[in-house]
Amino acid sequence: MRDRPRSVMLFAAGFGTRMGTLTSDRPKSMIEVAGQPLIDHALSLVRAHGPERIVANIHYRPEALIRHLGESDVLLSHETPDILETGGGLRAALPLLGAGPVFTMNTDAVWRGANPLDQLAALWDPARMDALLLCIPPDHAIGHSGTGDFTIDADGRAQRGPGLVYSGLQILKTEGLHDIPETAFSLNLLWDRMLAENRLFAAGYTGEWCDVGHPEGIAQAEKMLGYRHV
Repeated sequence: MRDRPRSVMLFAAGFGTRMGTLTSDRPKSMIEVAGQPLIDHALSLVRAHGPERIVANIHYRPEALIRHLGESDVLLSHETPDILETGGGLRAALPLLGAGPVFTMNTDAVWRGANPLDQLAALWDPARMDALLLCIPPDHAIGHSGTGDFTIDADGRAQRGPGLVYSGLQILKTEGLHDIPETAFSLNLLWDRMLAENRLFAAGYTGEWCDVGHPEGIAQAEKMLGYRHV
């Protein structure tokens, strides 16, 4: 069934500037949390869900990810010479991802609880939705500061504003990417179009989530997971 997401895009191209010196010699997704790189935490959830294709984009310090993923089932989308941001990066990876809606997932977070991809897939309704974002209630968003990103109405439609925290995971129809003239752009541009058409939806995650986009998030994520260094 074409309307079921069968591919996952992992965003792993970024510079990780909030990590400071920790990303001086490696991409952020190769920083270890609880004994394994961040990207492996994401991949364990993705593989448990069982998509047909997994794609990761690479740009900053790509050699580490090429070595780590080179013999795996993950296809690599090389962003050269310039980084393309989330929207441009996703559009560039579409030949690898294939047709139909896709999951997109950031690789700088750790999850505890039900598989978030399973939760999103169960709620996906392509007749009503062009995107379905998984969001975190503030009291379950560990290591995150700020007032939140979205609110959700009684029908599940999303609106921008203080409330839930966007987790970095969504299901998205990709056709609208081809109408955006910029080469490098954020997926926010596509979301804005969906918002105007009442086609952007969101759901709350039932477990816990930790932002590991900053150094303090490493210890916070390990505490959430109950991990102890030996």
